[in-house]
Amino acid sequence: MCAAAATGDWWARGIAGQIGGGFSHESEHDLALMVCDFLENGCSSGADSWCSSDSESGLSDLHHLADKISFYRRSVAQYESDLLSLVHSLMVSIKETDLHLVKSGTCNASCIRFSLVKLLRLAGYDAAVCSSRWQGGGKVPGGDHEYIDVVNYNRSSERLIIDIDFQSHFEIARAVDSYDRILKSLPVVYVGTMTRLKQYLQAMVEAAKSSLKQNSMPLPPWRSLAYLQAKWHSPYQRHLSPEEENFSSISSSDHKQCSEHLKRLQSSLQSEMEEERLLKPMNTDNNWRVKRERRRHSFLRGP
Repeated sequence: MCAAAATGDWWARGIAGQIGGGFSHESEHDLALMVCDFLENGCSSGADSWCSSDSESGLSDLHHLADKISFYRRSVAQYESDLLSLVHSLMVSIKETDLHLVKSGTCNASCIRFSLVKLLRLAGYDAAVCSSRWQGGGKVPGGDHEYIDVVNYNRSSERLIIDIDFQSHFEIARAVDSYDRILKSLPVVYVGTMTRLKQYLQAMVEAAKSSLKQNSMPLPPWRSLAYLQAKWHSPYQRHLSPEEENFSSISSSDHKQCSEHLKRLQSSLQSEMEEERLLKPMNTDNNWRVKRERRRHSFLRGP
């Protein structure tokens, strides 16, 4: 029997509850069993070899993938960049008191998503919270996920996806140092097309495989490409506000976990925005003009 099951299944269920941003009871139970089976059969061979240092070959692979992630972050269309800047500003502006209208029961940060959607719609964007759900099959557990989309943006037929806690989808156990650096280089909040999202997913799955391989551990099913893609590619429903039957007006103090989550996201976003500001190349054309004007004034004043 799995050790997690022998102790009331709490540990496996705890992992299940953290993977994928919200599960139904059935899918959580299925994933808990899969976590249990993975721990019992999948990583027993690596139990004595867990470490957090990079091997030479693994380091090379991870450096290559880090370059890919950096390229994906730079190669963004202007309209995506504009929406990203807006989302950053709106996320930072959300207050705890804005979280008082939420779904009853387990919230899983739905209140933050609906607050962001409300602000986006006030700004004129066709935004909604999307709830996706998929059935398990083979080695891929079933589950459900919430994210935001923006449609009819920039007269484009392609949906833009907003995921407010992007890095959390790729956290793995016993990650080597290089993997942790790649993880932290991902956007805090993902804003972009499905095409670019898929590029991130593919790169991060390869990075996870490389990191886990160095510890003689297999890739867990909840970090497989099929499972990750299911979160955003599965059938979904759009919601402009919480469903009325699940709608309750309560104080934000009843959602302490969501308030703390919001604070963490805002702190990470502010750090990311400041880092990007410092790394942003100076406008060389403007600098050249300033220097030229200084030289001209110096010449006119004479010696």
